[in-house]
Amino acid sequence: MKRLMASLAATAVCSFAGGAAWSADAAYPSKTVRIVVAFAAGGSTDLLARNIAQGLNEAWKQPVLVDNRAGGGGIVGTEHVAKSAPDGYTLLVGTPTTHAVAATLYPKLPYDPQRNFAPITEIAYIPQLLSVHPSIPVKSVKDLVALAKARPAVLNYGSAGSGSTSHMAMELFKSAAKINLVHVPYKGTGPAMIDLLGGHIALMFDVIMTSLPHAQAGKLRTLGVSSLQRHPIVPDVPTIAESGYPGYEALVWFGLFAPAGTPADVVRKIQEETARTLKSPKMRELLAGQGLVVAASSPADFTARVASEITKWRKVIQDAGIKLE
Repeated sequence: MKRLMASLAATAVCSFAGGAAWSADAAYPSKTVRIVVAFAAGGSTDLLARNIAQGLNEAWKQPVLVDNRAGGGGIVGTEHVAKSAPDGYTLLVGTPTTHAVAATLYPKLPYDPQRNFAPITEIAYIPQLLSVHPSIPVKSVKDLVALAKARPAVLNYGSAGSGSTSHMAMELFKSAAKINLVHVPYKGTGPAMIDLLGGHIALMFDVIMTSLPHAQAGKLRTLGVSSLQRHPIVPDVPTIAESGYPGYEALVWFGLFAPAGTPADVVRKIQEETARTLKSPKMRELLAGQGLVVAASSPADFTARVASEITKWRKVIQDAGIKLE
């Protein structure tokens, strides 16, 4: 009899625990959710986060707010999320800068890009265009490589700063093509683009929607796109991979993260609703117009993606000997 009562009690406890877990999942979210953007308002990460926030707000009938916490090249806001309560109410839109590159570039990073986060989903990605000033006598990636090899350490390229996605894309290209270019880091894409348009630097990588208008106006010459497949917005621009460097890929991706330890059912719920938001015709059209490709990956796939990106950019940084001044 005692064994029977003990068994029934254990069953009741398990049932209660299971019910409590289910209730916690069903109740989420029951208050305001904050999506932290580790960069200033108005940039591409911020705009994407606000689109996601609006979709989740409509689905959950709870406030979903964007919290801009810029500073330290994205480290300030990212650290804040890493140290937040793992309850699903503080999320982060991360990028290669905050996770894949920072993991190697900052030896004293105040968070671990893998251990301190629960990847939820890759939201979307956008390729970069390799563009040159029209005064540079090249019309293809092949021409550019030939010129760079004939004039080593003469051609200079701009970036949004050391460790930026534009910097990493060019370092990966330099390594693949075995060429020597001079890096000129700027404080942001804007100043770098101004100097490229003025002919003060020869070339640079930048995302499609920033570079394309200048190319269409004849102020830049576009040589290649950094994705493995051609992009529908610029279907006539060959990929760098097909221009003689198979496997070359340097994307700017945006992903949603929660602090490590966030319950799996909450992570799943956020991923599923984010995916529904991203796959809606309205959102697809909006993001496509900005050059973004919807990913909406699973937590497992995104976790693998982050790990792969960290390995990839670690090698580029170490091989190039890149250090922050």
